[in-house]
Amino acid sequence: MALPFAHLPKDWAPAEGSLAGRVVLVTGAYGGLGAAVARAVSRAGATVVITGRRKRQLEQLYDAMVSEGLREPVIHPLDMEAATPKDYEALADGLARDFGRLDGIVHAAASFNGLTPLAMHKPDDWLRALHVNVSAPFALTQACVSLLAQAPDSAVVFVLDDPELMQRAHWGGYGVSKAALERYVEILHQETEKTPLRTHALLPGPMRTTLRRAAYFGEDTTIHPLPDATADAVVYLLGTQGAAARGAALDLRSHA
Repeated sequence: MALPFAHLPKDWAPAEGSLAGRVVLVTGAYGGLGAAVARAVSRAGATVVITGRRKRQLEQLYDAMVSEGLREPVIHPLDMEAATPKDYEALADGLARDFGRLDGIVHAAASFNGLTPLAMHKPDDWLRALHVNVSAPFALTQACVSLLAQAPDSAVVFVLDDPELMQRAHWGGYGVSKAALERYVEILHQETEKTPLRTHALLPGPMRTTLRRAAYFGEDTTIHPLPDATADAVVYLLGTQGAAARGAALDLRSHA
């Protein structure tokens, strides 16, 4: 792990309204972590823009959030696998037109197609993992940098995975992509550390998600917590207090 580790302050909890007035974009928003982040960001007072490739699932998340009394999210379908730089530019232009600002991006989208030995790894799955997990976050962030830089305090959060596991056999393109993403975070931090734009990595512990079930077939995933606590940690990174973890990996693993 090249990035330094940071940790949540003891007994920290998100305060109501801590992200009031901010606009936050969440990719992979209808996934386990993405949906939890969308809810947590909304509870903290921000306007959340939810993206993903399946419009119907985005609409279901929208309906659920509204029924829970949360601030209405904004739906923007976006396929991270198929989107082009022009699509990302159009998204950034739309945010500038509709809100006049962007204060944060949370890259929760991920491509994982199971544990596979390299000799059996399908090239298409390899290329998809590298694209969705590394290249697409780069292109989206690049398209939004100028808008993020206009905010007095902004943050981009990238989700990593346990490096002690990712370097082991069978993690394939997903494991390689997370290592590459970590290096990207480090480079982006060095290029933005003297600006209002903060770069963060998030290192979750085990969570009760679809990705976890796919990676650990046969494991009773109900022994793990829902992604809610991890989503609250994202709120920490997006707010001004997150400056303490700038350029670091916020380590939420229980042994940290």
